[in-house]
Amino acid sequence: MLRSSLALLSLLGIAVLNCGTAAAAESIKPDVQKVFGREAPGPYKHPACIGELDNGDLLLVYYGGEGEYAVDTKVYGSRRKSGEKSWSPPQVIADTPFRSEGNAVVWQAPDGVVWLYYVVRYGDTWSSSRIQAKISRDRGQTWSDPQVVAWQEGMMVRNRPIVLADGCYLLPVYHETGNDIELVGADSASLFLRYDPRTHQWSESNRIGYRLGCLQPAAAALSDEHLVCYCRRGGGYGPRSDGYLVRSESTDGGRTWTPGKDSPFPNPNSAVDFIKLANGHLLLVYNDSMVDRTPLTLAVSTDGDKTYPHRRNLMTGADDFAYPIALQGKDGKIYVVFTSQERTQINLAVLDEAWVLAGEK
Repeated sequence: MLRSSLALLSLLGIAVLNCGTAAAAESIKPDVQKVFGREAPGPYKHPACIGELDNGDLLLVYYGGEGEYAVDTKVYGSRRKSGEKSWSPPQVIADTPFRSEGNAVVWQAPDGVVWLYYVVRYGDTWSSSRIQAKISRDRGQTWSDPQVVAWQEGMMVRNRPIVLADGCYLLPVYHETGNDIELVGADSASLFLRYDPRTHQWSESNRIGYRLGCLQPAAAALSDEHLVCYCRRGGGYGPRSDGYLVRSESTDGGRTWTPGKDSPFPNPNSAVDFIKLANGHLLLVYNDSMVDRTPLTLAVSTDGDKTYPHRRNLMTGADDFAYPIALQGKDGKIYVVFTSQERTQINLAVLDEAWVLAGEK
């Protein structure tokens, strides 16, 4: 009788412990704060990218000005020093004379070099763009002269690179076609540029096609050779019942990719990010809608991209929560930067993976 009672108490204790753990995870709400709003320089601030340096500083970049297609747009950078809460005033770090800048990506390579990749628009639409880059050897304090990474018209960048098993860097890029600012051409395609830091040479993967066109890929490595990417679908911005994130995979280390296929995740023609966490889990950040850029949702896979049973909405409501970029910091926390208020406000959310795992949306 005593043994049975002790066993029952033990089971009850485990149940209480599990409930307490879930409650603790539930109580750790994401910390979401505005970084910059409509204040100078210029009201338009979009899209933002964040990177962590080896000294713990955070760098944030975005392109801004009077609007998406304004002639005065520039790439701005800001820093939050390790251990501090405030961001430095935005400073211009890329400005091509007589041209407009676009999407910017900041990333520190394993050798300590900080890369700034950004878009320069040569005509009226993004289909006229090229990709340029600058490097910094002093953690973003000063920058080199620009170099052209992709000469073909319509080449653009949006997500951070990943380091491959052979030491090369894989930069996600895309080729956008069409001259209509409200319609992404059906032949728009995602691809990857491979950079060898030993030879300083770039090479190009095949292109990932899709029935609506696909762009802005984000990739994660499941193993040395097996990679998966999710892409934004193309087409227009109106409501449709067949708009999904586009999925592709590579089994040769990112050199070639399968044709794009519909994933289970809806997509209202909006950007996505996809990263591998330190524990091997995969994190997908996307707009869980075929119509609107809300909600902004986090999904975690613990079985190598097979299923995503853990999903929670980070942001909900009538606003547009768009263009997320995620990273896991040295502190283990997940940082998600995104824009809102009609592309005039940059926000930063800091959270623990446990919050996503704690429950459904």
